[in-house]
Amino acid sequence: MIKIRKFEFSPFSENTYVLWDESTLQAAIVDPGCYEEKEEIALDEFVNSNDLRVDYLINTHCHIDHIFGNVFVINQYKPKFIVPEKDLPLLRDASMQGEIFGVDIASSPEPDDFITEDDDLQLGESVLKFLFTPGHTPGEYCIYSPEDNFCITGDVLFYQGIGRTDLWGGSHPVLLKSIRNKLFKLPDQTVIYPGHGQKSTIGYEKLNNPFLR
Repeated sequence: MIKIRKFEFSPFSENTYVLWDESTLQAAIVDPGCYEEKEEIALDEFVNSNDLRVDYLINTHCHIDHIFGNVFVINQYKPKFIVPEKDLPLLRDASMQGEIFGVDIASSPEPDDFITEDDDLQLGESVLKFLFTPGHTPGEYCIYSPEDNFCITGDVLFYQGIGRTDLWGGSHPVLLKSIRNKLFKLPDQTVIYPGHGQKSTIGYEKLNNPFLR
C-alpha cells in the first residue's frame, strides 16, 4: 500500500508529495517545490522521522514551482531522477523561467531517465503507472495507482479547476483532451492530488468542474 504526505511550499503554494510503500518504506518525492531552507528542513525531517528511503525523484512537469527543490533532493538522497522528455527544455531553462517570475532558481541536474506510459514504476511492493497528459506543458504526466485508487494530477486537473495554458508550450484544446481521454477514464472514486489546492475525486470533477461540463 502506498501512503501519501503533502507539503505546500514556495510563494506559488505548490503541492509537493512524498509517496512511500508502507511495507518497504521505499519512497518517491514528486515535484519538490521547497524554495526556502525551512521548507527543505521540513521535508528532510519528515523523511528521516519516518525512516524513508528516497529512491526516486519525479517531476510531473518542469515549471519552476515544481522543480525548485530538485537540487536539494538530489544532493540529499541521491535518487533516480525522472522527468518528461518533452519538458526537458523547460528543465534546462529554469533560470529563464525564474527571471520572468522574479525568483531565483538553481540550475537543475540532468535527469537519469524519462517518463513513459510503457514503463511502470515499482515502489516497494506497489506499482505506479504514468498517464501522458500534455496541455499545461508539452510533456506532463500524471501518476496513477490503480491499487490504491489515487492519481497525482500535477497542474492538469485541480479541484474545480484545470491548469493554465498561457505558458510555454501550453494548449487549451490539448489539455481538455488529456483530461477527458485519460483522467476521466479512471474510476469515479479515484482520489486526485493536484499540484495546487485541495484534493478531489474524478467523479466529483466530472459533475462539478466548470471547465469540463
